[in-house]
Amino acid sequence: DMYEIFGKFGAIRQIRLGDPANKETRGTAFVVYEDIFDAQTAVDHLHGFNVAKRYLVVLYYQPKKMHQRMELKKRQQELAAVREKYNLDEKTE
Repeated sequence: DMYEIFGKFGAIRQIRLGDPANKETRGTAFVVYEDIFDAQTAVDHLHGFNVAKRYLVVLYYQPKKMHQRMELKKRQQELAAVREKYNLDEKTE
């Protein structure tokens, strides 16, 4: 089904499905196109498209934003570790 739906917009290099046992990735898929413009066309045409009584949310992967989110999460974890090490909570700051 995925190749049929997404393949209308260009050559697909790969489709990866999320793990049904993992709540964070269940119901997700990553579609990789050969051409960046085909990917953008798919986003433009398929976002909000109804398939099997479910609406698709189609997003364009943005590595820079993803990297920034990962950096923020890493810094938050480091801060939490320092707070724990020195027995600090947010109220004492």
